[in-house]
Amino acid sequence: MEDVIQKIEQETDLHFFYVEDWMKQSKVTVNFKNTPVDTVLEQVFEETLLNFHLLDNSRIVITRSNIIYDRLPQGFFPDTTGVAVEQPTASTKYNPVFYNKETRSNTTTETVYIGKETQATGSGYFNLSGRVTTHETGEPISNLAVLIKGTEIGTVTDQNGQYSLRLPAGEHLLETRSFGNEDILTRVVIYNDGVYNLKLREDYELLGEVLVDSDQAQNVEDAIGGTENINVEEIKNIPLILGERDVMKVAVTLPGISTTGEGSAGFNVRGGKTDQNLILIDDAVIYNPAHFFGIFSAINPFTTGDITIYKGNIPAQFGGRLSSVFDITSKDANTEKFAGEVSVGPVTSNVALEIPVIKEKSGLLIGGRSTYSDWILKNLDDESLKDSKASFYDVIAKYHHNFNDKTSLRTTGYYSRDNFSITSDSLFNYQNLLFSMKLNHKLNEKNDGSLIVSNSNYNFDIDYESDFNDNFTSGYKINETEIKLNMRYLHSAAHKFDYGISTKLYNVHPGELEPLGSESIVEPLQIPKEKGLESAIYIADNFKVNDKLLLSAGLRYSHYAALGEKTQKIYEEGLPQSEATVIDSIQYGKNEVIETYGGPEVRLSARYFLLPDLSLKLSYNNAYQYIHTLSNNTTVSPTDTYKLTDKNIKPQRADQYSLGLYKNFDNNMYEVSLEGYYKKSENILDYKVGAQLFLNENIETEVLQGEGRSFGAEFLLKKTEGRLNGWLGYTYSRSELKLDGNYREQIVNSGEYFPANYDKPHDLSVVANYKVTQRFSFSANFVYQTGRPVTYPTGKYMQNGIEYVLYSDRNQFRIPDYYRLDLSFNVEGNHKIKKFAHSFWNISVYNVLGRNNPYSVFFVTEQGEVKAYKSSIFSIPVPTITYNFRF
Repeated sequence: MEDVIQKIEQETDLHFFYVEDWMKQSKVTVNFKNTPVDTVLEQVFEETLLNFHLLDNSRIVITRSNIIYDRLPQGFFPDTTGVAVEQPTASTKYNPVFYNKETRSNTTTETVYIGKETQATGSGYFNLSGRVTTHETGEPISNLAVLIKGTEIGTVTDQNGQYSLRLPAGEHLLETRSFGNEDILTRVVIYNDGVYNLKLREDYELLGEVLVDSDQAQNVEDAIGGTENINVEEIKNIPLILGERDVMKVAVTLPGISTTGEGSAGFNVRGGKTDQNLILIDDAVIYNPAHFFGIFSAINPFTTGDITIYKGNIPAQFGGRLSSVFDITSKDANTEKFAGEVSVGPVTSNVALEIPVIKEKSGLLIGGRSTYSDWILKNLDDESLKDSKASFYDVIAKYHHNFNDKTSLRTTGYYSRDNFSITSDSLFNYQNLLFSMKLNHKLNEKNDGSLIVSNSNYNFDIDYESDFNDNFTSGYKINETEIKLNMRYLHSAAHKFDYGISTKLYNVHPGELEPLGSESIVEPLQIPKEKGLESAIYIADNFKVNDKLLLSAGLRYSHYAALGEKTQKIYEEGLPQSEATVIDSIQYGKNEVIETYGGPEVRLSARYFLLPDLSLKLSYNNAYQYIHTLSNNTTVSPTDTYKLTDKNIKPQRADQYSLGLYKNFDNNMYEVSLEGYYKKSENILDYKVGAQLFLNENIETEVLQGEGRSFGAEFLLKKTEGRLNGWLGYTYSRSELKLDGNYREQIVNSGEYFPANYDKPHDLSVVANYKVTQRFSFSANFVYQTGRPVTYPTGKYMQNGIEYVLYSDRNQFRIPDYYRLDLSFNVEGNHKIKKFAHSFWNISVYNVLGRNNPYSVFFVTEQGEVKAYKSSIFSIPVPTITYNFRF
């Protein structure tokens, strides 16, 4: 551009005054002939922030952003004489932008100029937007207050660090406020729309110890109760099995969340079945979040950024499950420099790498875990275990790209695989595969949204080999694809609306059986596929009634359609479903609607401040679930199958009520909560005695649907600061089922309520960490649980010369109670700032007391006698040493 100016000076008598650096930032290509110089300059400067002013016939001053005025417009000063003054015409009317230059000369406040001034600028409003990141790592800073000093104008940055303000032209003082980052004050002069990005340094204080928590009173202030947040960084000290840092095992120590036993996959939340939990990794469903029968979690802690668990009032944007939502979000990669974290243990290793792709804009996160546990099995004294196999691995990759301050893209891919064969002729393997893509876009300062596309796949295979020519291979697969649009509208300080729409397509391959080898006598079997379409629309509002009362109200309408191609049997109404009661069979074509279900789902919760740090929360929600798990909940096998709702199996439905008190003490150092709940369920799927669940084409003849109820109270005491920190969680809960009908085979336990397989009334967890110094600490984890219900044989009888076993009512007895104590010693590396990596050692002992906790009790008949046996996972103390380092 400077060449253009010099060329004009050579061809004319004009002389320009300007700052050379302004000219070096732009290049232009122009072609003029016999054109006035002002027309030339207007076109040359059109795409820049530069303006020009003709001082006289030979001198031109170039300015950046602002315009030089040599006269004021007519009517600029108010008339005080009372004589009417002629108003300027539209062609001559302009409004200069003024700012107080004198005050700027006496301060160090930085001044920035936004946009390019025109003669109409002074009467307009313009958009100022940008992105706020950390100076050290380039990571976005969310929930940062961006304010205009002396006014009520302000906003907060979103999760991508983006903000947007609409301001009148002129001078403004822009300030930022946050915890953990410096506060800055900048003078901005607005001439037009523009972008102003900020980089903030971390705010350090020379104190002995400082804990900064921007959400320290969130548990008291939020409207939604029954919500848990897990800090992934803090759980590294908790002693867990074989030194594996496990975010899902930590969740089990929180009130209201339990498992059926040690080594079990799945979670029971507030008395719900394991299939009633929606577990998401970056908005994609993971069906089996466990490795090796639930001993390890399938969630990589090194790549996980945030975990929020909703077990009370589930937000309206989530649906399809009755009990809970585990919303797991992986981290964004560092966009400034290469970073990573590595863990090496006795049976597992873990690595996570953060790779900048485009500085300050995009990065790639890659994580992987694997086990090498076979060497343990081969060195056991038990000969039957020496040929056993057990291995798993998982990988995750996430790429994020910030196109600008309004638009960003995040994509995640995840894959896990397990292989095992324990004292049997069968080789089992199962896989999770999921993908998600999320496009975030901010329309304006009040509206933003996300478009999400995800796909999830889960399948397992069984290879069986024996000496009797009955070798076979068998498999199962479920696949779902979902599209969601989530929108947010910030109507005002009192109303914040969330709304959206979603649709999900299920494809289920219920199973197949194929002969393995040419000599196998097994007959092939293929169970027909199932398909279903689940859709929903929702709207929710956070309404601040006054300083004490906050409401969160949502309405979701879900709709489900069972689709062909499929043959559906029709059973005689009022009679038990069996082969004897089939009255018709209907063939449905591809994608033809077989049956539809649906209804409204209410999500309502309220928070009321009894005191500034004591709140009362009340909530109600109901939900529909259109997918069922076929499992008896007493086996550690991962071969549970899923059944879609159709004409003969109705969707599950539940209503939940909860009431809780939340209180913080001593400047939020202590958190205390007490919450009670009651849940009523319908169409809960259970199995008949002796049911064949796998590879059964007519599964409706093997199951029953009945009522369920669960109720309980949850208590949590948490200390967040100090040398001694941790929490104590206690849950009293009951979960019961009722299977009743007009016929004997529909009735269980005389049609009365009986304990569910996962009913465990008392559940106590204590997690404690004691920091001796900044580098050395001790941790302890204690768990007590009531034994799980079980059905025992209570006698024998003879009929027609044959001896039979008489069993008790279903789940009338319980296995022994479960308790376990774990201890660990943690050593941090030295805290030098300039070194390649920061290390961390964990030395732990799992099950210090050597308690032989039974997972299940079962009975076999040997030589005419009924004998009881119990199975357990870890019956002795298990020591572990793990080395971690981060760079």
